[in-house]
Amino acid sequence: MVSKEWVEVMSKVTIPVDDLNRNVPPYKHNPSAWSQRIPICLLAFVAAAISAHLSLYQWGLIESSYDPVFGNSSNDVLTSDTAKTMYGILGIHDASLGVLAYLGDAILGFAGSTRRWQYRPWLVILFGIDVIPLGIVSVILVICQAFIVGEWCFLCLVTAAISLVLVYWAWDEVRVSLAYLRIVWAEHHDKRLLWDAVWGVRSEKLDAAGEQLLSREVR
Repeated sequence: MVSKEWVEVMSKVTIPVDDLNRNVPPYKHNPSAWSQRIPICLLAFVAAAISAHLSLYQWGLIESSYDPVFGNSSNDVLTSDTAKTMYGILGIHDASLGVLAYLGDAILGFAGSTRRWQYRPWLVILFGIDVIPLGIVSVILVICQAFIVGEWCFLCLVTAAISLVLVYWAWDEVRVSLAYLRIVWAEHHDKRLLWDAVWGVRSEKLDAAGEQLLSREVR
């Protein structure tokens, strides 16, 4: 038989679905909601597929990359001295690295509940570390196309645009997770409690910090 104490513990741990989906100030939506994360994951899969195509060309497995706008210019970008320098530094083609990064975006985007901003901050932060630098790198690569290579790659521009959209969509969830951790630190100045908050450990103090964020006025 299940003890009464165990039932009481589980009743405290179990969170109603509606509670998990509460909107999080300063937004009028829940940044961890599936409606927010599924589009990110789908776009990331699209970008990964495009990067895989570009990677096949860089590895010499196909004769040419697809480009309906700039023609052979894409091939010149993918085999440019800049691309070769990056390969020498990283030990992997930039398009292949993009495949891994975008797949990481998709996997991390699907993981966790609709209140992972509080219950899995480490996951949200890792998600942000994968998404946001990727957007910055994409912008840098576009600048290199314009000012160093002097050629344009259509699919590279598409993935760069997707990266910026992913940053825009992912930032709100990262922001509220950091705001939650900031409340934990400001209220208690306890490194151990902050560490517990990062890893999603449940306690009355941490639940109170989450409620404090949820009770803020939306402006």
